[in-house]
Amino acid sequence: MNAVATPGSRAGNIWIHLFFILLSLSILAPFLLIVSVSLTDEKALAAFGYSFFPSQPSLAAYQYILQSPAVLLRAYGNTIFITVVGTLLSLLVTSMVAYAISRRDYRLRAGLTVYIFFPMLFSGGLVPFYILMTQYLHLKDSLWAIILPGMVSPFYVLIMKGFMGKIPHELIESAKMDGASEWRIYFRMILPLSTPALATLGLFIAFNYWNEWFNALLFIEDDKRVPLQLLLVRIMNTLDFLRNNSSYIQGLGLDMSQLPNESMRMALVILVAGPMMFIFPFFQKYFVQGMTVGSLKG
Repeated sequence: MNAVATPGSRAGNIWIHLFFILLSLSILAPFLLIVSVSLTDEKALAAFGYSFFPSQPSLAAYQYILQSPAVLLRAYGNTIFITVVGTLLSLLVTSMVAYAISRRDYRLRAGLTVYIFFPMLFSGGLVPFYILMTQYLHLKDSLWAIILPGMVSPFYVLIMKGFMGKIPHELIESAKMDGASEWRIYFRMILPLSTPALATLGLFIAFNYWNEWFNALLFIEDDKRVPLQLLLVRIMNTLDFLRNNSSYIQGLGLDMSQLPNESMRMALVILVAGPMMFIFPFFQKYFVQGMTVGSLKG
């Protein structure tokens, strides 16, 4: 029997919808402001400040950035390689470890779970981490120095364990009785059933790899291996140097008055963050399903 909506419930729904509309606008407004500033002339920004509508539209910021597209394209290539390879390997290793500790018949399940959980509380520190990567693994100036540290996250392993633990153990026993090996069960049964969780964690992992810059700052010195986020940091630092040392720059005979400082910063944000914003909608249905499926299963 359908419940009749009362005026009070209708008013409550209106307020809930209004709240989420305002929340969405508060999230969308800063991004629209960044786009507007990146398309505004630098002199207009100095005179009138930031605005959601460009007072004097200009593409000067993008023209300055794209004057040498080879550097930007090479950084894009490095970041795409790091994101794709790192996400695939991370999902593979994370799901394998999570599957092992989710099996009730695995004798080392409790000890391995504690071993995985322990690094969430304590870490070895930055100096041992740097020594390990450079002197023992010899990954200085290698993209693997960015991929390997983020390959396994204890938090993601525990999330995947919780999802895989809800898969009925009878399915695994039935497959074993039919002669399936552990690898066949894992690849042909467990992974397809875990698609929502894999897509959800894959999105998080891909964002982490795409936005990674600190490890690149530590280990990457070769300009040919600079990822996109490190390139952004270097350009930002260069712009800050030019702005804070304008008298020194003018003494060298360089005219920096035409440099679109603020609009170039915003244009860099658009160029760096844009691809991931276009990718997110394709994974949205998996993302929602992966976040809710655990609460729907008993």
